[in-house]
Amino acid sequence: MIRILVAGLGTMGRSHALAYHHDPRFTIVGLVNRSPVDLPPDLQGYPLSADFTEALHRLRPDAVCIATYSDSHAAYAIAAMDAGAHVFVEKPLATTVADAQAVADTAARTGRKVVVGYILRHHPSWQRLIAEARALGGPYVFRLNLNQQSSGPTWEVHKQLMQTTPPIVDCGVHYVDVMCQITDAPPVEVRGMGLRLSPEIAPSMYNYGHFQVLFADGSLGWYEAGWGPMMSDTAFFVKDVVSPNGAVSIRMPDTARSDDHDTHTKTSALRIHRVGHPDQDLNMADEPGHQALCDREQAFFADAILNDTDLARHLQDAVRSLAVCLAADESVRSGQPVRL
Repeated sequence: MIRILVAGLGTMGRSHALAYHHDPRFTIVGLVNRSPVDLPPDLQGYPLSADFTEALHRLRPDAVCIATYSDSHAAYAIAAMDAGAHVFVEKPLATTVADAQAVADTAARTGRKVVVGYILRHHPSWQRLIAEARALGGPYVFRLNLNQQSSGPTWEVHKQLMQTTPPIVDCGVHYVDVMCQITDAPPVEVRGMGLRLSPEIAPSMYNYGHFQVLFADGSLGWYEAGWGPMMSDTAFFVKDVVSPNGAVSIRMPDTARSDDHDTHTKTSALRIHRVGHPDQDLNMADEPGHQALCDREQAFFADAILNDTDLARHLQDAVRSLAVCLAADESVRSGQPVRL
């Protein structure tokens, strides 16, 4: 039985806690949230505290789930490992490359397992997209975006996130990770642009951005992300991988909405286009929803702990994708390309 402490009870933290509640390999020993929070019935019986450090040292869990805001991820992960716990940490792994590498170094030093919340790695449709794209052969063009027309409570969450992390970093790590899995070539240069579209966020932050990343094999990628009530919901979810031999694309129904959390991971259908051949459409209607994907992530975490899985490559991939997105943020702020 893996005794786990869950820190951060927003959308992702609640979903991860529900995954632990229903997985017999885990037992939740405590929940942590800095402010009062409404919990679903399944989670209301667990001890709740506001202080992560106090709960960590009092409960001495075997594992910790960190689903707090980005600026605390690295410090909490390192503290948990130093206390003897394995770690599941939501993306992004940290807010600087140095902090992300410090997490990886601590995992190597302590022998603790660290899984980063790259939910698309556990999604069968995205796994199929990556396999089909690799089968086409490179070099590749990646055309990816995720814009969210957020309002009300969702906009409030986005504004809170943007106190430390712009949209192109928060969501971008997922999609740079997909690019890197497909091409396997190292990224070498990043070029970014961004714009602040709301007086409700700090002058030093921007809620819309896009960047281009160049790879050593000649592949190139584009990623775009914007949050807020002003964002268009036209072409908000573009997922294309193009090669000299064809393309693989996610095709969403016309009813898809940018403010629906499940839409961010659904694929609906994959279209495989091979030059000189009829297009092939793969129906993905039976794919797992958001909670089922979180269940899969935590099953992977349990397996890694119980089977002593080597996660060094997993962690270095997380550091690499974060480095690309942070370089994009640097390029936005400097107006200059960033060499990696």
